[in-house]
Amino acid sequence: MSTLTQPQPATAVPARLLSVPLAVTFLAEFTSLTSFFLLLSVMPMLAAAAGAGSSGAGLITGSLLLGTVAAEAVAAAAIRRFGCRMVLAAGAVLLGVPALAMLAREPQAVMVSVSLVRGLGFGLCGVVTGALTAKLLPPERRGEGLGLLGVVSGVPAVIALPAGVWLAGHHLAAAAAAMAATAGLLPLAAIRWLPGEREARRTARTRRTPGAALRLPLIFAAATIAAGVLDSFLPLAKGIPSNLSSAALLVQAITATLSRWQAGKHGDRYGHARLLIPALAVAALGMAAMMVLGSPVVIFAGMVLFGAGFGVIENATFALLIEQLPEAKASTLWNLAYDAGYGAGPAVFGLICVRTGYPTAFGLTGALILAAVPVALRERKAVAS
Repeated sequence: MSTLTQPQPATAVPARLLSVPLAVTFLAEFTSLTSFFLLLSVMPMLAAAAGAGSSGAGLITGSLLLGTVAAEAVAAAAIRRFGCRMVLAAGAVLLGVPALAMLAREPQAVMVSVSLVRGLGFGLCGVVTGALTAKLLPPERRGEGLGLLGVVSGVPAVIALPAGVWLAGHHLAAAAAAMAATAGLLPLAAIRWLPGEREARRTARTRRTPGAALRLPLIFAAATIAAGVLDSFLPLAKGIPSNLSSAALLVQAITATLSRWQAGKHGDRYGHARLLIPALAVAALGMAAMMVLGSPVVIFAGMVLFGAGFGVIENATFALLIEQLPEAKASTLWNLAYDAGYGAGPAVFGLICVRTGYPTAFGLTGALILAAVPVALRERKAVAS
């Protein structure tokens, strides 16, 4: 087992987890995600209302995802060249300022461009906050700290997303845009409290496992594909009332956040690689439960199981990547796996469920999660060697 994940002696004094720079990093994560989620559903809603239809709404979301993935692909190189402060500042400007264009009288004319630019900003912010968190955490409590980051990042999805939809539904889309701009730009006021690239805490010497750059993102992508499928298609599944699907997805999000936090503490003590196979099995079982769409009890149980497994996979894959790769590269690969899987999953699922129906398609998605088990087994052996 890696020395970074060996149990600590009972008499050891735990290293301090929180610091001013880490709190500022968490604030940047919270505000950037708040800005992102406030307009995530609002912009497609406005496009559809303006006559763009479902294709126009999809183009807006696709532009947002394209910008996000493009920024994540270059973020590590940008951090090496310009440092975390400069890249975070650029991300905040790109995320916040374009939201003001939504205040125009005819916002639909610029929605695609706004989404693309905001995606660039969101991608840069996500990689920087992940890399900074990894740098600022003591190695022996890294998993716990990443779990706390998961709690911080989970709240905006629960609050800002429905808030934006509510505002737009009450003809207050301009207010949502103003709030998104403000939240996106807030990190600029706190950047001076962040460490410079040379001032950040350096992690212990890492072990560079040759397959880490491939195995761990593949494992995480298998889970994010399923997450994207659930978020996109559970509300559309025949026979499930909208209030039931909304409540089930909320339960899933809360469970994932809590399990990610607990997984960090457990992984620090016993090793993060040990958690991957059980977590994949639990998440797959949760997806399999979606084959019984006629039972609310089974649906909620499935959401709890999937959320629990997904939260553990989130934290364990990120912690293992950071142990084996430079922080900026680890954050880049993890974020790319998240967004690529989350975007690709619904696209493929939509094609499959037309032929098989929703229950079978959900079952196949669960099988895809199980297909990552051999990869997780190889990762565990590599870490233990």
